[in-house]
Amino acid sequence: MRQAIGMLRGRATVPLLLALAGCNQQQSALVPFGEEAAVLRHLTVVMVAGAVVIALALAALMAWAVRAPEGRLGLRGGERLILVAGGVLPTVLLLGLLAYSLPAMRPRAVAPADLRIAVTGEQFWWRVQYEPAGAAPVTSANEIRIPVGRTVLLHLEGRDVVHSFWIPGLAGKTDMIPGRRNVMAVRATRAGLFRGQCTEFCGLSHALMAFDVVAMPAAEFDRWLAAERQPAVAPAGAGKALFLANGCGGCHAIRGTGAAGAIGPDLSHLGGRTTIAAGMLRPTEANIAAFVRHPERFKPGVRMPAFPQMSEAEARAIARYLKGLK
Repeated sequence: MRQAIGMLRGRATVPLLLALAGCNQQQSALVPFGEEAAVLRHLTVVMVAGAVVIALALAALMAWAVRAPEGRLGLRGGERLILVAGGVLPTVLLLGLLAYSLPAMRPRAVAPADLRIAVTGEQFWWRVQYEPAGAAPVTSANEIRIPVGRTVLLHLEGRDVVHSFWIPGLAGKTDMIPGRRNVMAVRATRAGLFRGQCTEFCGLSHALMAFDVVAMPAAEFDRWLAAERQPAVAPAGAGKALFLANGCGGCHAIRGTGAAGAIGPDLSHLGGRTTIAAGMLRPTEANIAAFVRHPERFKPGVRMPAFPQMSEAEARAIARYLKGLK
């Protein structure tokens, strides 16, 4: 008896958990901010409703079979019941659901003038390159910004291992495979700060590989992209010299300086991003300094070398410099 009550309680928590999942406004497929995610949510509701109809019909049939008096249904009647209730009706319902969902599988039309964004999954960060039509590409990292109301074509690829790219509120999942470029056409419907995640195990820091998605009004996005294309404006202080003296420019690039590395994330406008360490830390001076000295403490398996020999004052100076790059 207690076991049965426990099972009922467990089942009762499922709808509650689904309802609570919708409370997450930044990373939830139940709270879409893109047209593709809205279609997926709608199809999910329709498919679940179809499954509920089939389940209720089966339960009603079972209840009738148990309660019906003996001999109520003859051989021919039973055969007809099995044919209609067990074959015809489910087939018609499932075919109807399939026909209803097929239009949603059509790919979104993309025009030559639409923005392309190339996203490459690394261990353990995201390389992002904006490729507007008729203009030079703009490189960034660990953050994706998209204009609201415009179609954007995402080019997705893995650099070293397989990743899976998922922005729940924008669209479905797409694998990122080394040597293969997958594409995803999306369109945001409202502005806001949202979140994406790698959903394919990619190493020790798989669970620590996320990114923010900033959906911006189209005019505001155009101004941001134009500013992002410009060289970084360096704040005053010794941070720049220390950054170059410690060899950071061998892995990282900062436009307008001698740092031109391509192994790690581009840091040109790091101070304007919402997070560092691929969605894990806020870009405060203390967090940047701590990550510079001991990145392995925040991301196990990270390929960035540690700098334990660097003093706290030097790390703070570099962090102050990087935070000021806007």
